[in-house]
Amino acid sequence: MNILVTGGAGFIGSHLVRKLLAEGEQVTVLDNFSTGSRDNLPQGVKCIEMDVNDAALAAVFDEGHFDAVVHLAGQTTVHISMESPALDGEENVIGSIHVLEQARRTKVQRVIFASTAASYGDVAEESLPIVESEPLHPMSFYGLSKVTVEHYLRLYQKSFGLDFVILRFANVYGERQGNGGEGGVISIFAERLAEGKALAIYGDGEQTRDFIYAGDIAAGIYAALCTEHVNHAYNLSTQTETSLKELVAILADVSGKAIEPRYFEARSGDIYKSMLANGRARRALGWAPAVSLHEGLRRTYDYFRMRAVQAKE
Repeated sequence: MNILVTGGAGFIGSHLVRKLLAEGEQVTVLDNFSTGSRDNLPQGVKCIEMDVNDAALAAVFDEGHFDAVVHLAGQTTVHISMESPALDGEENVIGSIHVLEQARRTKVQRVIFASTAASYGDVAEESLPIVESEPLHPMSFYGLSKVTVEHYLRLYQKSFGLDFVILRFANVYGERQGNGGEGGVISIFAERLAEGKALAIYGDGEQTRDFIYAGDIAAGIYAALCTEHVNHAYNLSTQTETSLKELVAILADVSGKAIEPRYFEARSGDIYKSMLANGRARRALGWAPAVSLHEGLRRTYDYFRMRAVQAKE
């Protein structure tokens, strides 16, 4: 396949690009480098520096002749969306429409869209794990922007025949993650721990997330590129609930360091408990998470520890 990855120089994109290359696919990355970096990419990967809202996007599609688009580009931080809804909408909604319009115009076969657990909002504890048929009631403008694009995808398919797969990611973590985004708590904790700094928890520490390793997300995206079961939404998750207090305990074990986090008031827009069911993705995509939280945290901590050592040299 000839695949365009928007946001491909970012955290999840860099894991996906490596997966696609390992599978022998042809890859073009499009990234504005607002958060991504060329250093995240393997050498020799075709990379175009551009924002998806740039008018020149049309020429990229004309010249690329892409079979599929994986749309990862966008604003990924809940609290930024709450502070600046217009910015979030411009990047996540308007930018996505531009990608869909070019995909439709150039007869791309399918679009894989990176959605989020934040689309569901704060679901009652008795409804966990959350299945894909759960009503979408986002609590943040970030979650709302993703839900909005999901509706655009369905209407584009109905109106123009553009196939899609929606992937609602749980909280993704791993090497090369920045200090923002939904799963950013792990990268923040790992980086601060590696640098010998205190950890901060916003809330009581009992809030839970479904943490999934970026390599497993990359494998799920590739399965979505290959599946015949298109025009559906799938959760990519571990279907395991982990509290922030439990997360700190595992990081203490992985790092061999005693950790006493500092607690602060919870932030606006944050969901209290989240866990996604992954049965539909297992059945239809033939996908399952392979990396345990302990192993994933070890890899992530080792990455930030090595980076901290290199920064001192």
